[in-house]
Amino acid sequence: MKKLLFIALCLFMAGEVSAQYYPQPRRRVVRRMPPPQRYERRQVYNDYMRPSIGVAVGANFSNTVDSYNADFSTSTIAGWHVGLTSNIPISYSFAFAPELLFSQKGYQAETTDGNFKQRTNYIDIPLLAKFKVVPGFNFLIGPQLTFQTSTKNIYDDGFNRVVENEYDNRGDKSYVAGVIGISVDLNRNVELRGRYNIDLSRNRTDGVSLLPDYRNQVFQLGLGFKFN
Repeated sequence: MKKLLFIALCLFMAGEVSAQYYPQPRRRVVRRMPPPQRYERRQVYNDYMRPSIGVAVGANFSNTVDSYNADFSTSTIAGWHVGLTSNIPISYSFAFAPELLFSQKGYQAETTDGNFKQRTNYIDIPLLAKFKVVPGFNFLIGPQLTFQTSTKNIYDDGFNRVVENEYDNRGDKSYVAGVIGISVDLNRNVELRGRYNIDLSRNRTDGVSLLPDYRNQVFQLGLGFKFN
């Protein structure tokens, strides 16, 4: 029995020595490469180069200049404007921007006979050049055709109030104005608009009225909504 245990122990020791003498083959480690990443080319969307139409609405703050009568000074009155807008790109930073607007203008004045206020309604057609200064900020300049549609005159001497309405059905009271302004894109479809326009010719009266000839000047502030 002891001989068997001795022989078994010798065989075990011989196996250990053999294992240390003959090195075991190295295990091959296969490293898995990460899957290739897919890079999608992002297309930069440029709204400025896409034609659009829209609507605009806002406030008018109007007055007169060059009334050609030193005794006739006027004050500002508030009105509103609303209409259709468009943007036709010509190049990356330049576009043609015609519009069709209904616009209220007018003024008020203190005269020797009391307070006088005139409110006049016009159809304005701005024909503007639009320049992109930086992304989201635009500069506009150009002429404007304006057609008078109706006038309301209010005389108030403190005792009596007289209202006169006049409607121009002949279309002969048309003028040319100059417009300058800016627009700021609040987002893709909404812009903040600020403009100044002034008549380039005098609004002549009928020759009988005591009111002198004058030119309208209007400050406009509003919002534009674009639909691509």
